[in-house]
Amino acid sequence: MISTQLESSKHPLAKYIYSLESGEALLQDSPENVTEVVGILKSYGVVLDAYSRNLIYIADNQFLLLFPFFKYFNGEFSWAKLLRHWWHDRINFEYAEYCMKVMLWHGGGGLDAYCDTPAFREATEKVIQAKFKSNPFMLGLHKIFPEFLPEQMRQMAYYSGLGQFWRVMADMFLSLSDRYDRKEIKTIPQVVQHILDGLVADANRPITYQVKVRGQAYDLIPQSAGLTFLPDTAVPYVEAVFFRGTPFPGTISYNAQVYQIPYDQGMFAYGALYADPLPTGGAGIPPSLLMQDMRHFLPDYLLAIYRQGFAKKTIF
Repeated sequence: MISTQLESSKHPLAKYIYSLESGEALLQDSPENVTEVVGILKSYGVVLDAYSRNLIYIADNQFLLLFPFFKYFNGEFSWAKLLRHWWHDRINFEYAEYCMKVMLWHGGGGLDAYCDTPAFREATEKVIQAKFKSNPFMLGLHKIFPEFLPEQMRQMAYYSGLGQFWRVMADMFLSLSDRYDRKEIKTIPQVVQHILDGLVADANRPITYQVKVRGQAYDLIPQSAGLTFLPDTAVPYVEAVFFRGTPFPGTISYNAQVYQIPYDQGMFAYGALYADPLPTGGAGIPPSLLMQDMRHFLPDYLLAIYRQGFAKKTIF
């Protein structure tokens, strides 16, 4: 075993390798760590809940619109909300779309494979014909550029797929917070077990996508396609968003002659796990949008810990 070899040499990484091999959490089990983990995951759950609802709304109601100006309003437009939107007093749904586009671009999993099937293409064609049957301009555009509108529907499938994935994760994190409030969660292993149980329970949850045009329903991803939560959305999401990602504008030059971006897409390492904490909040750093959203929903007990830590640093 790797841990045995490291431990014999008193290597500083030995205990971490041992914990991984034993299926234990890397984070030390302490009351404060539990509070911080649950508090962060609660704020994350609130934000993911908002992201999920918006992505699914866009997929179900904003498909095949060339200029979806009000897609972030979830069908509840008002001038007051528009002013808050312009003032950025709102959830940054742009980050949700960033994650969706990263998944779409990197592909992988059953969702990506199914969107390449004749069945999906045929269903897409039916939706396009039904949507624009009285619009000769759009039908003509579709005939001249036959891949344009189908690609839009492929993107909508990813809106819906990511929205359904985040629906599961949001419910999982919010229920963890509820259990913590009821004193049912007291240790880090219990937190890990709660998340593991949630993933196992929803592993085979079907991923489907249906739209309606003039009251007629069209199954773009029927249940018979066999797409499920864990292999077809969760795994591709982790690989695309946490590991691969895309170069952050403002930190990497997109100039091909500069060679700052790997030539091979498989070599990308711009995911959230590699995000440099120093430029957080800087121009073009997508995870900073998530950070800005989460800080608005931190529970009071976590804010108290942060304020105490800030006070100590200020005093000393």
